[in-house]
Order: sequence, then structure tokens, then C-alpha cells
Amino acid sequence: MADELAGNGRVTFGRGYNVWIMGIDGTWRRNCLLTAVSAHDAELTLETSIEGLNLKEFFLLLSSTGLAYRRCELVKVNGAQIDIRFLSIKGAAKKKSSSRGDAEMANA
Repeated sequence: MADELAGNGRVTFGRGYNVWIMGIDGTWRRNCLLTAVSAHDAELTLETSIEGLNLKEFFLLLSSTGLAYRRCELVKVNGAQIDIRFLSIKGAAKKKSSSRGDAEMANA
């Protein structure tokens, strides 16, 4: 499965996993390989050109049906390889902290 677990929590895959990137509005979709991933970012190898695409924000689709996905932004392009950063959902951190606080109050 995973070839290497780096000190920064990034897992590198030797053969990669087939994934897709898709525009936020759904007007474009491209095949690529997921070659490394961490909780905050990933590295992809593209199979086709991304020239002319708006990569400010897009989805990384982990399943062909699109049921498993992450919202991303482009960090760096190096030929056919791109580095991306996962975007967090606004308010997600607040929900986690408030639920933790509720559990602590219930135990008190």
C-alpha cells in the first residue's frame, strides 16, 4: 500500500492511486494519480494538460462517482506534477471545539 511515511505525516505511494480533479462548477474534470498525501496537502501527477483551467479552487475526487472528495487549491506546478492544499470548511473548527466543550461539561 503505502511506500513511505515521512516525518511530516505525508504518505508517499509508489504506484499512485487513480483520482480526478474537477472544477468547482463541474464544467471540467481531469484524470490524475495521487502520489503523496497528508492531512493538509497532496501531490498529484496529471495525465493531461491543465492549461487554461481555473485552479484557484477545485475538487479532488477520490471515487469515480464523486462521493468522496476534498476542496482544494493549487500551490505549485512542476511539469505534470502539482502540489495542492486542502481547504477547510468554514465553521468546522468551531463545531469540533464546541462539541468537545459539551462533552467536558457533561463529565463534570
